[in-house]
Amino acid sequence: MYREIIKDLKKWKEKARRKPLLLTGVRQCGKTYIVEKFAKESFSSYVYVNFESADNLAGIFDYDFDVKRIIIELERHFKTKIVAGETLVFFDEIQECPRAITALKYFCENMKDLHLVCAGSLLGVALKEENISFPVGKVNRLQLYPMSFKEFVIANDRADLIEIFDEWPVDRVIPEIYSVPMKKLLKEYYIVGGMPEVVQTWIDTHDIEEVEEVQKDILKDYADDFSKHAPSAEVPKIRWIWDSVPVQLAKENNKFVFSHVKEGKRSAELEDALQWLENAGLIIRTELVEKPEIPLEGFADKTYFKVYMSDIGLLRARSGVSPQTILNESDLFIRYKGAFAENYILNELKSIGKVPFFWRSGNSAEVDFIYESDGEMIPVEVKAADNTQAKSYKQFCKKYSPRVGFKMSEKNIAENACEKTATYNIPLYLAWNIDRYD
Repeated sequence: MYREIIKDLKKWKEKARRKPLLLTGVRQCGKTYIVEKFAKESFSSYVYVNFESADNLAGIFDYDFDVKRIIIELERHFKTKIVAGETLVFFDEIQECPRAITALKYFCENMKDLHLVCAGSLLGVALKEENISFPVGKVNRLQLYPMSFKEFVIANDRADLIEIFDEWPVDRVIPEIYSVPMKKLLKEYYIVGGMPEVVQTWIDTHDIEEVEEVQKDILKDYADDFSKHAPSAEVPKIRWIWDSVPVQLAKENNKFVFSHVKEGKRSAELEDALQWLENAGLIIRTELVEKPEIPLEGFADKTYFKVYMSDIGLLRARSGVSPQTILNESDLFIRYKGAFAENYILNELKSIGKVPFFWRSGNSAEVDFIYESDGEMIPVEVKAADNTQAKSYKQFCKKYSPRVGFKMSEKNIAENACEKTATYNIPLYLAWNIDRYD
């Protein structure tokens, strides 16, 4: 299946000052698949080292950090010549071999011509909890997310729609010949999500029961990770928070509240568990910026945040919302429909490299997301239906006068002014193309 990150991998391959590449991402989001595809398309040979399934290979790194010796021993083991510039070496599940992580520094310094990619599903957890010596400044980084809506559309054999919207005039209303299939695909995306195995199951079968079976298996694997990899004292807390995320997201004031996780529990008792889930890539938090200035990161309130899931399909499965409810747009789905739309837009913004925050002025106004682009603040208001009346958005524009802003909804394309802000009404299904309007 097509993944946008392949472009970034090919750019990394040609970089003059290339370093070993660290590819991170939540478990089962397709890291191994995309690296293997990259290897087949861009190299004449490929060496795959999986430290989880072949833990004996970790012994190669025990003696010293002489990278020439390490390469020779890998060549002997795999009976393959490793040639700089022609061979891609892939260290998968690298968190299972801490000395291999440390060795990246020496590969960077002493074997600059070698193309070396490393990945680890729980690498973020390992680096935080196991005191691994990390080679700061000696690696390049890329983050892989679950498949975006754009990638989902392409996987469903509708790349033609993506090509059409890549060149669509920013002021042209979208006719039903294009809007109807895009809306249908977006509903399916809410049900299926972007985990590659789930998407492939949908493409192969178009059977929702099969899709849900795979989603349940993935969620079970995540729960097993809690028990296997988290400190035993944190496991119950991790489960409480994991169960709490869909419920808190659907509340009208969807600030994450620790006391809503478990009665009587305080933030000090649960913060480590929340951080574990974030380090594992399972959740994403966005922080409040009440008085936004550039850089937004410098004005974020780290104690006031919302929590989202990394995949919309898994959010749907964990929320217990039936696929038919989404397809039929039941009136009883209103609250969760808003939560899904918001989580979807957050995932789309992350997938195109944005770092979203949110703005709230007391209890009177809120803009769902703001992000920074070329030194400017960009506000994004999300509506699940076609009602784009947004008093909070107007208040933000009046107060901070951003050059451009967005209202994402089911409404067709339109451009209007809000105070001094050029505001684009963009259909939810075009969130992946937001930079064209910036």
